[in-house]
Amino acid sequence: MKKVIVTGSQGFIGSYICLELLSKGYEIIGIDNYSKYGYVERVHDNHPNFTLLEMDVCDLEQKRDSIFESLKDADYIIAGAAMIGGISYFHKYAYDLLANNERIMASTFDLAIELYRQHRLKKIVVISSSMVFESTSLYPTPEGEERMCPPPLSTYGFQKLATEYFCYGASEQYDLPYTIIRPFNCVGIGEDEALGEDEMIIGNMKMLLSHVLPDLIYKSLHLNPTDKLPILGEGNQIRHYTNGKDIAKGIVLAMESKAALNEDFNISTSQPTSVKELAEIVWKKIHGTDLCLEVCEPFAYDVQIRSPDVSKAKKLLGFEAKISLEDSVDEVIEWMRQQYEK
Repeated sequence: MKKVIVTGSQGFIGSYICLELLSKGYEIIGIDNYSKYGYVERVHDNHPNFTLLEMDVCDLEQKRDSIFESLKDADYIIAGAAMIGGISYFHKYAYDLLANNERIMASTFDLAIELYRQHRLKKIVVISSSMVFESTSLYPTPEGEERMCPPPLSTYGFQKLATEYFCYGASEQYDLPYTIIRPFNCVGIGEDEALGEDEMIIGNMKMLLSHVLPDLIYKSLHLNPTDKLPILGEGNQIRHYTNGKDIAKGIVLAMESKAALNEDFNISTSQPTSVKELAEIVWKKIHGTDLCLEVCEPFAYDVQIRSPDVSKAKKLLGFEAKISLEDSVDEVIEWMRQQYEK
């Protein structure tokens, strides 16, 4: 049975990755310290092929003697651990996002290089971000544009770009094989409020700032059909909302594929959707009426367009996102109804 180390296994995307790996018969060693949400229960927690090391990834070297036996025969590492929150995080934790995530990535690569030198590890899969394209003006944005466009202005986007250079540096110096994945706007169940996220109140309505879809659903569930729905900005921001199941399939496919060796991929649906269009879908499903928006001041790093070229993943991996936005919205609405009825 092949073994995968998944850092950030208890996170939002990490939990989808674990379920996909387990469905394909892998053994997983998860590493997570519950720093984003606090303790959360995940579907994969009690699976016989899943083991959690509850610890900070930065402590890998310090705890090496006690944990290395369980890690030494790993076939792959999926590096998903990171300090991450919603858009308010980019402002509130501008330094911490840079410094802490660099430490996490360096610790993960130190482990990967050591395991690779022992002739077992096949590659490291690094979960980057669409924010590496923060400063581009080329849409849809292809792989490689991150090296051509100006660097990201946010420290979060800049650090995510740095994670990709960890791959290039480790490959150049140590021949470490890698694959870089850039998920675009993952949506699905299990995305709670991040610890330390700033709270914003518009009138009597709290904004959930971690991700736009749960924010829109939360507000719509707590408003009356005649109320206005507050959003950040005019609602013209373009995103590609991709179901977590599809993203996980793309990540695992890229992990397994020989064609993905030392390559980078945008993993996303090809469907662009504005925030206003998404809000209209949510409002119609919950209230069945037309939507009236209340425009609020946006954050500085609220990038107006994040729209990927997905042809490379289709050509080299045979990957295409299958789950529709309508189905994703239905899924998250049902999950959030259950959460707030507890």
